[in-house]
Amino acid sequence: MASGKEFNATNYIQHHLTFLAKPVGDGGFWALNVDSLVTAALMGSIVLGLIWWVVRGATSGVPNRRQAFVELLFEFVDNQVKGVFHHGDRNRFVAPVALTVFVWVLVMNAMDFLPIDIVVGPLEWLGLHAWRPVPTADVNTTFALALSVWLLMIWFSIAAKGLGGWIHELCCAPFGVKPLWASPFLVFFNLLFNFIEYVSKPLSHSLRLFGNMYAGEIIFLLLWLLAATGLFGTLVATMFGLGWAIFHILIVALQAYIFMMLSVVYIAMAHEHH
Repeated sequence: MASGKEFNATNYIQHHLTFLAKPVGDGGFWALNVDSLVTAALMGSIVLGLIWWVVRGATSGVPNRRQAFVELLFEFVDNQVKGVFHHGDRNRFVAPVALTVFVWVLVMNAMDFLPIDIVVGPLEWLGLHAWRPVPTADVNTTFALALSVWLLMIWFSIAAKGLGGWIHELCCAPFGVKPLWASPFLVFFNLLFNFIEYVSKPLSHSLRLFGNMYAGEIIFLLLWLLAATGLFGTLVATMFGLGWAIFHILIVALQAYIFMMLSVVYIAMAHEHH
């Protein structure tokens, strides 16, 4: 929050919803949200380092609590993938991707639990007056993740069916191409249907995660505003904030789980022939 100015609720919310954006090139259209990129990379590095630390000290005997927790995480993700993916060795690529997606999205979502003023305050002392600490509340982050899964889906589809088979499926499914006199119309509708399907997948995949995390961020900001109204407001905000934080644990974990499962489902669907 900017210091030296009269407190204003609108300015407070706008301030905490402003990205630290760095324009690319002439600054016309492209810009990099540095806060989302740095936080996402930092969270990924921390989790990767923790898992590497646990795996490095793993033993074949009775596991300690750290190793048992990681093994439970691996087993949970593997069981979810096993129930959806039936097209070869899941442990070669799909299960590791699912584990990466689940853990990374989970820790990025969990940044929402940190009080934003406590996170941003020290950064303002360093001259960074705009910083959003929840990468998944940035639609650019969720779109980048969803588009990565979408590209994997296309790659697996081509790998399973061949380029010709994939193009044939785009043109001939789901309505077929018979009778012959109606083929041009049916090809058009097949392509249109598949185009809508291909566009809707990354849109729904990304916007579901973004919408839930953005809404959670807004609710926390409104509660902190209530705390600024005085002692009674602070007590009420603390009570409601604790309740929302407990409920938000479910949202944070559930959204990471849904994003992971949709990723696995899309990759599994890419192997199916129509």
